[in-house]
Amino acid sequence: MNKTSKEVLLQVKDISASVDGKKILYGVNLEVGAGETHVLMGPNGAGKSTLGNVLMGNPTYQLEGGQIIFDGEDITKLSPDKRATAGMFMSFQNPLEVPGISLSSFIRSALIAKTNKPVKIFQFQKQLEETMKLLDMDPDYANRDLNVGFSGGEKKKAEILQLLMLSPKLAILDETDSGLDVDAVRTVSKGIQEYQKKQNGALLIITHSTKILESLDVDYTHVMVKGEIVDSKDASLVEEINREGFERYEETR
Repeated sequence: MNKTSKEVLLQVKDISASVDGKKILYGVNLEVGAGETHVLMGPNGAGKSTLGNVLMGNPTYQLEGGQIIFDGEDITKLSPDKRATAGMFMSFQNPLEVPGISLSSFIRSALIAKTNKPVKIFQFQKQLEETMKLLDMDPDYANRDLNVGFSGGEKKKAEILQLLMLSPKLAILDETDSGLDVDAVRTVSKGIQEYQKKQNGALLIITHSTKILESLDVDYTHVMVKGEIVDSKDASLVEEINREGFERYEETR
């Protein structure tokens, strides 16, 4: 579904960043159109997750240069909560456990913060139940503390549940398929497909695997090595990487 013309949603302009004084990203440029699906691949330690965290404004990562434009607004200096309110979302490789707040309450609070409007309880509960059913989630999980005692697969499903309920303009998925068995990958992929098709949201999928990509429509694939995007092509690049790996890119850096 490559587009000849597109509405630009995200522009990453010459971003450089460091963590604890160690430089990780070096002049990264990226452009994502509304409704597009981009995949960011690369070997471990390439800086993929760092880029996702920088885009979301994680204060652990120090931005050393560059600019981030989202939906026509310069968000380079905005806090993470304001970026989320603007329509950005990130699922984490290792979702945190949050004792004392249920999954249902967390999502409802996030919806209120995003829309700045009250959420109708009946409508919310109905949508939550339908979405959990789509993801093959036990409805009892809605009343359990967020991620507390959840298996790895249930934590990832809970992240996709949040994605579908919050309907962001851009979702950054960081290693969503990490540690999942075949059935869980299939279920998570189904949720991402739902987001792609019915909500027309843009995706930046960060991964070093290709399992989760098999059933998704990918527009562009990017390879990151040592903090730089070194190649960008269409979905065919995924197959090239499956055959050849990242060695050819690493040898030239």
